[in-house]
Amino acid sequence: MKRQLSLLNVCSIFLSFFTPLSVIAAPPRNPDKTVKCDILVVGGGLSGIATAYEGLLAGKEVCLTEITDWMGGQISSQGTSALDERPTQRQKLFYSRGYLELRERINKTYGQLNPGDCWVSDSCFLPGDGHQVLVSMLKDAQRKGRGKLQWFPNTVIKELETTSSGKIIDGAYGIQHKSANGQPPLNTFTLSQTIEDAYTYENSSRFNKSIIRFVPKQAKKGDAPNWYVIDASETGEIIGLADVPYRLGIDERSYLEPSSSSASNDPYCTQGFTYTFAMEATKEPQQNEMPSFYPQYSPYYSYELQRLASFPLVFTYRRIWSPQTGEPMKFGGINFSAPTPGDISMQNWTWGNDYRPGTAQDNLIYTRGQLEASGQLQPGGWMGGLRTDALRKGEEISIGYFYWLVAGTTDSQLGEGVKQLHPNHRYVKGLDSPMGTAHGLSKYPYMREGRRIIGRPGYAHPRGFSIEEIDISRRDYNDEFYRKTLPTRMYRKLKASLAGLEAISVLSGKKPPEDVARRTRSTIFPDAVGIGHYAIDFHPCMTKSPPEAPGNTEREGERRGAGQAYPFQIALRAMIPQKIDNLLVAGKSIATSHIAAAAYRVHSFEWSAGAAAGTTAAFALKNNIAPYELVDELPRIEPQLIQLQRLLKQNNNPTAFPDTSIFNENWNDWK
Repeated sequence: MKRQLSLLNVCSIFLSFFTPLSVIAAPPRNPDKTVKCDILVVGGGLSGIATAYEGLLAGKEVCLTEITDWMGGQISSQGTSALDERPTQRQKLFYSRGYLELRERINKTYGQLNPGDCWVSDSCFLPGDGHQVLVSMLKDAQRKGRGKLQWFPNTVIKELETTSSGKIIDGAYGIQHKSANGQPPLNTFTLSQTIEDAYTYENSSRFNKSIIRFVPKQAKKGDAPNWYVIDASETGEIIGLADVPYRLGIDERSYLEPSSSSASNDPYCTQGFTYTFAMEATKEPQQNEMPSFYPQYSPYYSYELQRLASFPLVFTYRRIWSPQTGEPMKFGGINFSAPTPGDISMQNWTWGNDYRPGTAQDNLIYTRGQLEASGQLQPGGWMGGLRTDALRKGEEISIGYFYWLVAGTTDSQLGEGVKQLHPNHRYVKGLDSPMGTAHGLSKYPYMREGRRIIGRPGYAHPRGFSIEEIDISRRDYNDEFYRKTLPTRMYRKLKASLAGLEAISVLSGKKPPEDVARRTRSTIFPDAVGIGHYAIDFHPCMTKSPPEAPGNTEREGERRGAGQAYPFQIALRAMIPQKIDNLLVAGKSIATSHIAAAAYRVHSFEWSAGAAAGTTAAFALKNNIAPYELVDELPRIEPQLIQLQRLLKQNNNPTAFPDTSIFNENWNDWK
């Protein structure tokens, strides 16, 4: 008997090497269907759409999953349909080809680029139209490239299958939900009411569910991966589920991140998230009922600054529809047209509907420790990695903000007498409303920051690759704060890192740090595969819990790192996680620091990162090579990396801004 048991154990161990690791966490019933693809894209935001777009043009079979039923993320399901762009890049129209096509199709849809006549952007439009534009773009890309798109709305990824080595994702289990018979349609309930149900295999009173198993289309050949999984989710969901190394929240102060608000890291303080909503100007006053929870959040709301304390200014800031142009107005040096009845505004305001938790008691995105403690890293335990109660409170503060705008008379930052009544407005809700929900809130919150991978160790990056604050910031580090706050050795290393050929002289003490000339460009990466340009823009977490507590303040020092940035690049190394060879990361979860991430998060960057991910995945499959092999010999020349970069440029997906060179220091004109 002992010999038989021993033999069984040996067989069991032997078989485990050929069996996906998560088989022990298989769903409670067989999958309803198995779907094969070359590229599995998780997340239908702009980065995921761009990945699919390039994959389809390359002739690949692409599976695209999204927790909501709209494509587009920021411009649709998150409601922030106002393109964040920098003036110089917009003037030169220096963007990825797909992003340019998006802008052109918006223009064609309305006969103009800015049907909302907003002043924050050159393009503000209705979220549902953003979704429709992207649907048509992917259909055309599928036809042109002879690829195949399989679109899975209302779908989440529950589990990953990996090989025994853990280096390859072999499959993924998804759950797609639809309304159960006799239940209200999808988008009736808020995300906080449905998210836990969405991640549960079993049917519920609200949802009927299909279990989908995603697997590679191609048979395995050699050591290179035969498909790719792209994490284009809003919070770095797959990197959390796969448990690859990542960072979250504030990084410790260092010579690479000298403006950090903390001497040690703080994973609970991420940027605030926002449920957007639409409101319409009306001819007649409206009866707007105060929400029962309004008194809880009313101590938070504010116009924030005196130069912004104008209701018409705030209303037109992100106005997404304007059937007629109002009279010219000016406030705080900003020109805009006055609101008129029928105008629809999307609201996204820091001291309004931003929800900004920053402690272990209320943070939205669970840290690894919290995931482990809650069982979400156990087989079958994944529930999305978010705190449901934080979502609920984000929904409430947003609904309460509308009431404050129309009926509030207090202002937490500017005091009494500033806020006036504005009753001629209504909160727009309904399945046919701009947000496409019965409750009127965006289908998913606008996320500014999620989990950020730590790239693989390599030359000059022994602890893992990352794009840091000093790689992009225009800041003058001769400022008194840095000279007095940073230890002498740290300050010297900071200045040496910006000194170029004079670095050794600074480190050795031959040249005083204060004599180092201010650098006037961002870091040039030899493995650049995309571009971006935006200011380092912060919506800081709050100091105390709960965020809406009376008298609460933003985390001290968080805005110190904010400011202008030079045009920057996306390094391929920032998209390649540790541990897993066929996982690429796009969007906001690439390897950046907390401060750099505040610039690497807007619309055109997301598209560029997705274009790089889709192109890289298709290139790797065609050439039977893993992406990490394209960069593992840097700074030596990597011939196949050069081929990839040449392909990106041929496809009009820029990897560098015009005149990028170590000899060109003239970047001050880029605004």
